[in-house]
Amino acid sequence: MIDSSRYPRLFRIQTPVDLRQFDEAELPAIAEELRGYLIESVGRSGGHFGAGLGVIELTVALHYLYDTPRDRLVWDVGHQTYPHKILTGRRDSIHTVKQKDGVAPFPKREESEYDTFGVGHSSTSISAALGMAVALAQNGDERNVVAVIGDGAMTAGMAFEALNHAGGMEPEPNLLVVLNDNQMSISENVGGLTKMLGRLSSSRTLNALREGGKKLLGDKKKPPARFMRRWEEHWKGMFVPSTLFEQMGFHYTGPIDGHDVEALVAALKTLKTLKGPQLLHILTTKGKGYELAEGDQIGYHAVGPFDPAKGVVGKAGAKKPTYTDVFGDWLCDMAAAEPKLLGITPAMREGSGLVRFSKEYPQRYYDVAIAEQHAVTLAAGMACEGAKPVVAIYSTFLQRGYDQLVHDVAIQDLDVLFAIDRGGVVGPDGATHAGNLDLSYLRCVPNMLVMAPADENECRQMLSTGLRHIGPAAVRYPRGTGPGAAVEATLDTLPVGKAQLRRHGSGVALLAFGATVAAAEQVGHELGLTVVNMRFVKPLDRDLLLELARTHAGFVTVEDNVVAGGAGSGVAELLNAEGVRLPVLHLGLPDAFQHHASREDLLAEARIDAAGIRASVVQRWPDLLPAADGARSVAG
Repeated sequence: MIDSSRYPRLFRIQTPVDLRQFDEAELPAIAEELRGYLIESVGRSGGHFGAGLGVIELTVALHYLYDTPRDRLVWDVGHQTYPHKILTGRRDSIHTVKQKDGVAPFPKREESEYDTFGVGHSSTSISAALGMAVALAQNGDERNVVAVIGDGAMTAGMAFEALNHAGGMEPEPNLLVVLNDNQMSISENVGGLTKMLGRLSSSRTLNALREGGKKLLGDKKKPPARFMRRWEEHWKGMFVPSTLFEQMGFHYTGPIDGHDVEALVAALKTLKTLKGPQLLHILTTKGKGYELAEGDQIGYHAVGPFDPAKGVVGKAGAKKPTYTDVFGDWLCDMAAAEPKLLGITPAMREGSGLVRFSKEYPQRYYDVAIAEQHAVTLAAGMACEGAKPVVAIYSTFLQRGYDQLVHDVAIQDLDVLFAIDRGGVVGPDGATHAGNLDLSYLRCVPNMLVMAPADENECRQMLSTGLRHIGPAAVRYPRGTGPGAAVEATLDTLPVGKAQLRRHGSGVALLAFGATVAAAEQVGHELGLTVVNMRFVKPLDRDLLLELARTHAGFVTVEDNVVAGGAGSGVAELLNAEGVRLPVLHLGLPDAFQHHASREDLLAEARIDAAGIRASVVQRWPDLLPAADGARSVAG
């Protein structure tokens, strides 16, 4: 429960209706209380941090002036929406964010009427808000629609598709786009748009003139100060890319200080009276108000629980390498051996493990900003000229480049390696970030080689296999750490399409893919079953599967992917094509979007942890299970 003595104003705010009861002069104090409460809450729970601190004043101003939720407020990505959630009925439960049955880490329509559009991926806000504005206009409804988008999200093509559409419509839609310009996404922004937006904020001349004018002219309500502001609008046109948005059909206002709540309220009051597409450009600082977050904007983008008085403190002791670490080390080692290797990321350098590569091989490193489609086709173009591109990308983000994977890479059978992080169950970030579909959408693409490692060393071997393979290849690995296998320094490859028999038992064979192998081995040992590390989703090990089908009474396929169209479906298709009739039990993720919870909770919920696998097998074949002590183990 919130401490009323420390947060006397915020204590009185359960919803924006309460916020609007305050005098406008109290908004700066409310913003400061909200900032303090956010720091305290995220320190307790962990979660997205810096982005929310950067939009405190904007969040207060928007909910104060607009009649939310009747007026529609659409946030992009959602990293920055914790302050919004605190002001919209979730103040006392914000400390449960990302936890099972707790507050969602992103806007979620089922959670609150104030979350008008569910997000998690970037650059959707303008399209969604425009759609709302059009539908409302069709009904003669004149309520306001506001989209808030960061300059990082503005680098994606979808944002410009929406701007282009909105700016050219007749009649003009009533839509306000707030461009929150902090020169950051998760890491520093890159590309031409970033340079263009940075011209004003980096102009010493204009900033000096502006600040000097404020001191000289005094009261901003007096005529000389009003003249100065009008002159500033003319002068900044020489520095600011307002022409871009004006030419696209938007009336441009700004840039203004996004941490000056009074200036924000004044600007928004004016914009509420205007018709047609409007764009308000504000300048903010990610992590504003917490010195450590301002100084390390990448490190404080998302945090675990921490003491706000001390900041985030690293854990002592040796750190177990994650799959992301294994990839990052492999990429540098392979780059030393293969001069044609090039690394590509769509604005996920830290998350995908490319920090070391970007420093050691800067001329071979390409961060294309939040542009997944471009990343994939860029790789295709590189491959056409003999390069060996590696696209490091999260499973959920590759969905955005799927057409390019099919049309530009696979159809042309080009040598592109996809290093797919966060495959399968991801956990606390929820359905928008889950990698539950990739084995299904990759397996059906002709020419694709698809691999899923059982451990860290196998991940390294598969990456080498994929790079040396002629044609498109994908290595799909989970978030976090694996079973702890020692990673060899060599760059060995695996024989394509060959599975690994981990345990020879009888009765039923467990065919496990990727991260489920360890749990399957545990069950196999307990029940005396055969266990196979399938390794390859495509192509499958036909010879081994047919041999096992002759000697076993049934198969169980296990994968951390949806059952529909997944790796297990491939096994069933192979057996059917060969005329083999054998009972097959498919275990995997459900035909539903799982909510946010820990990875362990979600695996248990799907019954693909060891306990779930064992229960499913016993339920299906109660009479076929031999004694565990009669089996023997093999490796190879």
